[in-house]
Amino acid sequence: MQKSSPQFLIVRLSSVGDIVHALPAVAALGRTYPQAAIHWAVEDRYAALLEGNPFVRRVIRIDTLGWRESLASGETMRDILRSYAQLKESSYDAAIDMQGLLKTGLLAWISHSQKRIGFKGKWLRESAAGIFYTDRVSAQGRKHIIEMNLSLVEYLGAQSGAWEFPLPGAEADKAAVQERLQALGVTDYIIVNPGGGWKGKRWSPENYAGAMRRLAPELPFDILLTGSQQEEGWIREILAKAHTPKAKWFPSTLAQFIALARGAKLLMGGDTGPLHLAAAVGTPLVALFDLSDPLNTPERNGPFNTADIVLCGRSQSNHAGHSKHLSYLEGVSIESVVEAVFRRLRGANK
Repeated sequence: MQKSSPQFLIVRLSSVGDIVHALPAVAALGRTYPQAAIHWAVEDRYAALLEGNPFVRRVIRIDTLGWRESLASGETMRDILRSYAQLKESSYDAAIDMQGLLKTGLLAWISHSQKRIGFKGKWLRESAAGIFYTDRVSAQGRKHIIEMNLSLVEYLGAQSGAWEFPLPGAEADKAAVQERLQALGVTDYIIVNPGGGWKGKRWSPENYAGAMRRLAPELPFDILLTGSQQEEGWIREILAKAHTPKAKWFPSTLAQFIALARGAKLLMGGDTGPLHLAAAVGTPLVALFDLSDPLNTPERNGPFNTADIVLCGRSQSNHAGHSKHLSYLEGVSIESVVEAVFRRLRGANK
């Protein structure tokens, strides 16, 4: 880029893990062009992940997930028009679509950016998105999605070094987490995050409960279960089956979860947002992955610390369609998870 103060639009609407995986590319862009104005279009419910980001000058909140629930309402139409106007307010030198969907390509096009950059060919999630790009970038040779995202900003001249994850770290969130830990009588802890976007990403409640029953007598730590409010009933079922006072339910906001993960001895869980947040802040991990999902493999989406442990199974979910709920993750034994937790803890303490 020749311009001394370029303007860039990042389009990465969702979800938690994917936003985390886009952060190093945006940081590389901001470090290379320190005078740049970088704006980020993101789903409103995930905007908290960008609070305080030193490389993002403006967050454009878009609620496509809410729009689909009441598309015909007047308020929805007004919100769509407001988002449309925000995207057109700036004269962007480049819009970078890191999501590769038809709707995200359309948002890049609406911005009237001089360049609209996205993946080409097999790296696009929806091939039709490519019609909105002026420049299409190959991610050939890139294995992890973080590396793929970096290829998009390297196309603009960005220089990538150590991966940076500038996640929120407000003192208020740290204090709120510390206060609740004290109320629970918890000092040291591991996190178990049993949720997931669909059933195939989840180990069964019986397996999680069985693992915690095995871990509790030998761990010198408490076990905190985390998840969304929608998952509370399912998590309480796991707690009831685990029968151990060491295990406790710890609901939180996204920003509070980040503070909690920063203090954890380890996180164990499936391929979902909290796992990727924990990876970004350096929490030791034991990760459970579904090998039947070709778009979310450990090599592409998994932990990038070579000391972390990934255990793989399979579900009967139909990842090609919308029936992602046919079975829990199978083929990962309680014994293998318990052994992995102790092995990863030993490695973290060396």
